This record gives sequence, structure tokens and C-alpha cells, in this order.
Amino acid sequence: MAKRKIDDYTVGVFYAIICYLAWGMFPLFWKQLAHVDAVQVLAHRILWSFVFVFLIIIFSKRRKYLVVLKQPRTWKWLSLTGVLIGTNWVVYIYAINHGHIVESSFGYYINPLMNVALGVIVLKERLPKLQIIAIGLAFVGIIVISIHLGRIPIISLVLALTFALYGLYRKIANIDSMTALMVETLVLLPFSLGWIFFAQNNGTGAFGADVKTTILLMIGGIITAVPLFWFGIAARKIPLSTIGFIQYLSPTCQLALGILVYNERFSVPHLVGFGFVWVALTLFSVSIYQHYSKSKKLSIDEKITFNN
Repeated sequence: MAKRKIDDYTVGVFYAIICYLAWGMFPLFWKQLAHVDAVQVLAHRILWSFVFVFLIIIFSKRRKYLVVLKQPRTWKWLSLTGVLIGTNWVVYIYAINHGHIVESSFGYYINPLMNVALGVIVLKERLPKLQIIAIGLAFVGIIVISIHLGRIPIISLVLALTFALYGLYRKIANIDSMTALMVETLVLLPFSLGWIFFAQNNGTGAFGADVKTTILLMIGGIITAVPLFWFGIAARKIPLSTIGFIQYLSPTCQLALGILVYNERFSVPHLVGFGFVWVALTLFSVSIYQHYSKSKKLSIDEKITFNN
């Protein structure tokens, strides 16, 4: 039994790593579609994600999950999460293809802290002191970046907020990830098809313009769904605290790509602003680890007391 748990943990860590590495490498893919406007890319991402996930569910044993589609509550929450993830996708695609990869990575660095802030505001959760300090430091980092840019880092904040709200409402919905993605894309499908038809009809459509672009637009659905499938496996096998640590792989990869591959500017003020967030995330991770260790110790103590 112990060996099986170790094996499950190893498998979970593996899938979490490849999931977040894949998300971190997304700029390499979306940059190939820089010649297509972000909204049209979004429309195709929605369409082909729906097609791909629908086929997976229909031709696999996952059809049993479709029973949740009979519940009005499911449609209520997943309509909301569909709008949130659609907003997140289009802003992210725009950021990648307009030279804002560094700013988008900043958004995903502050995302875990945005999750905590939402937990306090929406769920009335109480925070340990370390997490309160972490949120304060992240806020200072945002101010530093804002002063340096001469504006509020809208891309960073929209990406962090939409993804944090998406995670919160998906948690409330409590639906299998693949089924949820199918419903979310189904909700957005009328917009997707309408925009694609409009673009194709007025001569600005990218689909069919050339073989490479057409294939990339279709592959966009696959690369959206597959990492989510990996994440679902990881989430079932390892603690959220472990996933929370591994998730920093994604913005780190994005930041490295922005600086080293696409030559985006990363000045001293950038380093200071990011530095505050990195320190905040370190404190946040320590706090999560302390909470996890304490919970584990209490659980062991309870078992010993019960057995005695």
C-alpha cells in the first residue's frame, strides 16, 4: 500500500510538471499565430477545444460524467467560468503576440496570491500572518511595476484576476475538468462560430488562408485540452500544496522566453517589482508547507490517540 502511494505521488508530480511546463511554453505556439488577430485566434481555440474534448468524452469512458449536464446549477456556474476563461485566453493571446510576455508572466506569478485574496473577500477565510505579509509584498511589487510602466499593469491584473475567479467558481461547480471544459466552450461556441463566419465572409478569415495557419488554429484546441487532462491526473494524486509549488514553473518559463527568446525588456525596476513578488511567493509557500505539516501531525496524533 505504501509503495502504491509513493508511485501515485511520483506519477502525480510527473503530470503536474509536464502540465505546467506545457503552459509555460505556450508563447512558442501562440507566437506562430501573431499574424492573426487575437479575437479570431480565440474563436478558433474555443471551436477546436470543444471538438477535441467532445470527441474524447464520447469515445471514452468519460461519458458517465455527462449526467451533470442535466443540472441547471452546472450550466449556471460553467457559463460564468466559460466567460472568465474566454477573457483570460484572449488577453493572454494578445499579450503574447504584442510583446507583453514578461507582463503576462507577472500576472501568473501573482495569481496564487490573488486566489488567497479572493478567499478572504469572497469566502471570508482567515489568513496566517505570513500570507498577510505575502499579499502586502505582492501589492508593493505591483506598485513598483506600475510606476516603472507609467500605468497599471492591466494585462497582469486581468490575467491574475480572471484565472483566480475561474479557479474559485470551478471549485464551487465541482465538475470533472474535461466535462467542464466541454460545457465552457459550448457556452462560448455561438460567439466563436459567429466570429469565424464573419471573418471568413468578409475576407479576413485566417482559416484556409494557408496550410500552416489552418493546422495551427486546429492544434490550438488540442494543446488547450491535453495539459488540462494532465492537470486533472495530477490533482487527484498529489496534495494541492505540491501543485501550488510546481505551478511557478509556468510563469518562470514564460519570463525566460520573454527575455531570452523574444528580447523583451527586463530592467532593474522590473527586477525589483518581480523581486517583491518572488519573496511574497516564498513566504506564501512556507506558510502552505507549515499548514500542511501541522495538519499531517494532527492527523497522526489523532490516529495514535484513537488506537490507544
